[in-house]
Amino acid sequence: MARGLTLNVALLLAICIPLLSGCAETEDTSHLQQTSYASAADLGSFCDRLPRAAYAGLQKHESGNDWFEVYAIEAGIFAIYEPFQWQEVISYLIVGTESAVLFDTGNGIGNIRAVVDQLTDKPVRVINSHSHFDHIGGNHQFDQVLSIATEFTLARTHGIESDELRMEVSPAALCRDLPEGVTAIEHRTQPFSISGKIADGDIVDIGGRQLEIMHIPGHTPDSIALLDREAGYLWSGDSFYEGPIWLFFPETDLEAYRSSVTKLAAMATDLNAVFPAHNTPKADPEMLLRLRENLDRVLTGQVEPVPLGDGNVEFPFEGFSFLMRENYHSLPAE
Repeated sequence: MARGLTLNVALLLAICIPLLSGCAETEDTSHLQQTSYASAADLGSFCDRLPRAAYAGLQKHESGNDWFEVYAIEAGIFAIYEPFQWQEVISYLIVGTESAVLFDTGNGIGNIRAVVDQLTDKPVRVINSHSHFDHIGGNHQFDQVLSIATEFTLARTHGIESDELRMEVSPAALCRDLPEGVTAIEHRTQPFSISGKIADGDIVDIGGRQLEIMHIPGHTPDSIALLDREAGYLWSGDSFYEGPIWLFFPETDLEAYRSSVTKLAAMATDLNAVFPAHNTPKADPEMLLRLRENLDRVLTGQVEPVPLGDGNVEFPFEGFSFLMRENYHSLPAE
C-alpha cells in the first residue's frame, strides 16, 4: 500500500497512525466511527488499540517470531501479520500438496523467509499483489518471484531507498523495538529478480489448489488478485481491505480501479471469503458489493468529501473509506 508515499511527515503523524490502527474498532473511539481518522492527539494510543478483535477467533500459529504473528486462516492458508508497524501488512502463505505460494512479502523489516521455512518445506514461489514497498520487502529472500512485470513493477525491482522508508521504521510508526540489525538509517527495500512472468487468467497449480491470476489495475498498474474458484477464496491485495483504501498515488487510476472493483463485485456471490492485505485477514465477500456501490457514488459526485489537509480528502463508509486527492476527477455513471 505504501500509505505514506505522497503525504508529508506532519500529515502522517496527524492522520495515518490512528487511521491505520483500527480507530473505529475500540470502545473508546466511537467518535471516530463516522470519519475513520483522528488527530495527532490520538497518536499515543495506536499500540493500545492492538490486538484487533478480528484475530480473537483465529488460531495463532507457533511459527511466528518477535516481529510476525502467524494465523491459520483455513486449511493450508496462513496469514503472516506485522501488527507492530502502522501498515499492519498481511502476507499469505498458501500451501498445496506439491508447492506453495507466498502472496506478498511484507515490509522487509522482519525475516519473513524464516517464518515461511517453519511453515513448509515445499518449494515456494512469491507472487506480489502489487509492488508498493510494503508488499515486496522480503522478495530478495526468495529465488522464485512470479510477476505481472509492468513498467511500474520493473522500476521497483532495483530496490527502494528514501527518507520515507526510514520513516516507516521510526518510533512513531512502531509498537515495539525493531528486530536486531534493522535501523532507520539503513532500512531500504532490497533489489530482487523476477524469475517468471504471469498474466491475467494464468493458473498457478500448487497441488490440490489452483490459483488464478486476476489483473485488477487501479490502485497501481500492476495490482492483481488471486482466486481459488473451487474454494471460493479471493486474495484482494490493496484493492480492498477493511480500512482506509489509498487512492491518491500518482500511479493510481480511478477509472481503472472502478472497472476492477466492478469485476471483483461481480464475483461476490460465488465467494466464501476475501483475504485482504492489511489490518484484518478475512472479510465477508458482501463487502465487495458495498465497495462497488459506494465507489460509484463517490466517483459520480454523490458523496461529499471530508478534507484531510495537504490536498487529500476522505470518503468514509462503514468498514472502509476512500482516500483521494482533493482534485480528483469525477467520472460519468456507468
